[in-house]
Amino acid sequence: MTDEMATADTTTPDTTTPDEPDFTVLFVAGMSGAGRSTAANVLEDDGWYVADNVPPSLIKTMVGMVRESDPSIRRLAMVLRASDPNLAHELENLRDDLEASGIRTKLLYLDASEEALVRRFEQVRRRHPLQGKETLVEGIARERTILAPIKNVADLVVETSALTAAKLRSVVEGVSPGDTEPRLSIAVQSFGFKYGLPIDSDLVADVRFLPNPHWIDELRDHNGREAPVRDYVLGQPDAAEFLDLYTGLVSIVGRGYLREGKRYMTISVGCTGGKHRSVAISEELARRLRTAVDDDGSATYDVRVLHRDLGRE
Repeated sequence: MTDEMATADTTTPDTTTPDEPDFTVLFVAGMSGAGRSTAANVLEDDGWYVADNVPPSLIKTMVGMVRESDPSIRRLAMVLRASDPNLAHELENLRDDLEASGIRTKLLYLDASEEALVRRFEQVRRRHPLQGKETLVEGIARERTILAPIKNVADLVVETSALTAAKLRSVVEGVSPGDTEPRLSIAVQSFGFKYGLPIDSDLVADVRFLPNPHWIDELRDHNGREAPVRDYVLGQPDAAEFLDLYTGLVSIVGRGYLREGKRYMTISVGCTGGKHRSVAISEELARRLRTAVDDDGSATYDVRVLHRDLGRE
């Protein structure tokens, strides 16, 4: 696990109640190399507005600007770095001021052993931010001294030395009780095998086992989004059984993805040219996935559909 992971934007529904503060500021602090950037990425995926390395003296102003400019933002995560020896004192005063104004604050602290931190910095060949002209170990020690008072007052301390990125994700996702469960975002895309397999595929479905409408004169010039082709493809004897089984497969794989901290899946559905069968099956598969619901009645997936090769000659 390193401090670098890809980010993606999602939107989290409003889950506050009238008895809860309408705005939460989560401070993310900890040792460099312990997973702050990974935690920031997880929070951003989970719908938090994330800001990194903002000076404590400007945070209160930033909170006010965010609340005024976009009322839909109710969760702000501030990633702190130990560049200021007075960080602990400034953070204490800042939390007091925010709490006094009705804003809930939390402090998440990420830690790791010296051995783990040295190994991670050596793997990425980076200098420690507080190392200066000294050794890596001395830089780590200096940062640990600055951050000790912050660790002592943290609401949650996570030791990441033995954590995988997936496990850290699960811990960070649970940092704010009452948040909605994470949902899997699924992209269902049709394609034509003759144009090559999409390189971003997580799952690939080959629907060339179905009869090809290309060989039926009245269907050739239509595509799988149009009723004549759609009805023909979905009306084939094996089409419904295939869709039933594949929807179940996605459910099994999707649960595993979420357990492992992966929030996105791309399902590629292919036929020969990407015009008829794959388009019709992709549309129907996406429709079925959109209507899937959890035990509480909420939607299971965020689904979008696209057709890579539709319109190509």
